[in-house]
Amino acid sequence: MMKVGLSACSDGHIKEWEYQVDELVQALKGFGIEALLAPHIKAKVDDFSGTDEERAADLMRLYEDDSIEAIYDISGGDLANGVLKYLDFDVIARSDKVFWGYSDLTTIINAIYTMTGKPSVLYQVKNMVYSESELQRKRYADYLEGNKSPLFDLKYDFLQGDHMEGIVVGGNIRCFTKLAGTKYWPDMERKILLLESLGGGSGQMATLFAQLEQIGVFDKVSGVLLGTFTNYEKADLELTIYDLLKMHISDALPVAATREIGHGHDSKAIVIGERLKL
Repeated sequence: MMKVGLSACSDGHIKEWEYQVDELVQALKGFGIEALLAPHIKAKVDDFSGTDEERAADLMRLYEDDSIEAIYDISGGDLANGVLKYLDFDVIARSDKVFWGYSDLTTIINAIYTMTGKPSVLYQVKNMVYSESELQRKRYADYLEGNKSPLFDLKYDFLQGDHMEGIVVGGNIRCFTKLAGTKYWPDMERKILLLESLGGGSGQMATLFAQLEQIGVFDKVSGVLLGTFTNYEKADLELTIYDLLKMHISDALPVAATREIGHGHDSKAIVIGERLKL
């Protein structure tokens, strides 16, 4: 029986979400997968399920357990970057396990790529217990059988330019920018920068684009791939995300958009740290 580890490096699960963990464990069991839960998943003190050091130790134990084939982080929120200084990247570099997570786990996913060169998957496996559970379980079943395309192949449209190629970095824009100025920030030369978001209005998004411009990101990357910006799109604002982005990039930088990456319950997976050609 295949075994996976479930971690929660970001915020702890509040009481109302605890049933989701049980449902996910049952869903995985249905695929013949045994899930080993990290000790620190439920919120105990405010947003914390455990200290930064404890949550990092949870993750390292999953890496060091040879019976575990993959690690799925099921959290999100704000706290994930707190674990970075406690991770043993030498152990992670030697491991053949792939780390999966989304949203705030963008910090860990990009740190793993920067420190080890290894790819991770931007995806929330709890999608299999949300509103699009049937669709997501079907995609996951296909993936387990070796057919990756239903879970990983993206539909996209170019907004400017018609071609981009490079290793994908990024993820959630707010969480990704937390790495700026740290040793965990990826080298942005010739990368495809993926950006998506759950929260944030025009002010919050504009300020993050301005920061990325000011630290030279848009001069280095080979293209920008925009995922969904959930609350921004619901807010029905005059300027689109692309309008905001255009204030900070040259006309020559290729930009594409996909509805299939982000916080939507129907979102697909994308590999961060792997080459993509659009």
